[in-house]
Amino acid sequence: MKFQATRTVNTDTTFPASSCAAAAQQPEHPEGEAMQRRAVLQLAVGASLVWAAASTLRAAQAQSGYTVTTEQMREALGKRFPRRYKAGSFFAIDMQTPNLRLLPEQNRLGAAIQMEASGPALPDRHNGVFDLDFALRYEAADQSIRAHQLKVNALRFSGMPARQAEILEAYGPALAEQTLQDVVLHQLQPKDLALTDGMGLEPSTITVTPKGLVVGFVAKPLR
Repeated sequence: MKFQATRTVNTDTTFPASSCAAAAQQPEHPEGEAMQRRAVLQLAVGASLVWAAASTLRAAQAQSGYTVTTEQMREALGKRFPRRYKAGSFFAIDMQTPNLRLLPEQNRLGAAIQMEASGPALPDRHNGVFDLDFALRYEAADQSIRAHQLKVNALRFSGMPARQAEILEAYGPALAEQTLQDVVLHQLQPKDLALTDGMGLEPSTITVTPKGLVVGFVAKPLR
């Protein structure tokens, strides 16, 4: 008698539970998720590049400084002039808005003021020119640029008798102080300082250039 060999296959195979869970967690669309990750990464890189470019632009703007033109300063002076100054009851001087000139080599501004002198001590009215120059300073309390360190160059009146001319010339330094000492030439507005203030910078130096004034910025002191 011959026996036929048979092979029994167990179809009831049981897999470990951990293997089933891992299989269930595998993504159904790996290619799609990879594309999403790449897109997110590209967005992050793009945002970083935009932020870096904006920071570079802000730094360049801060480094170039804030510019004030001669016309802006003349407009500010126009709020203060014309003016009249009296020397007791002897004479009065009417002064027009100063004509400014830039002096980059000296880092100063020059001013020529047309004047007219009259009064009991003068037989006639006399036209004159008051010429002076001055340095500049920044006043943080009100964000203004002001004149200081005034120097009188000349005080001349046409046709005035020598005696009266000497008296007026002696009055020059006091007249300069009353006219332009600490006068506001420009005032920065909050919008002008918003960018640099956000970068932790504040106005510092004032440089006179052939095109106007340039306000430089430095880092604010730590408090």
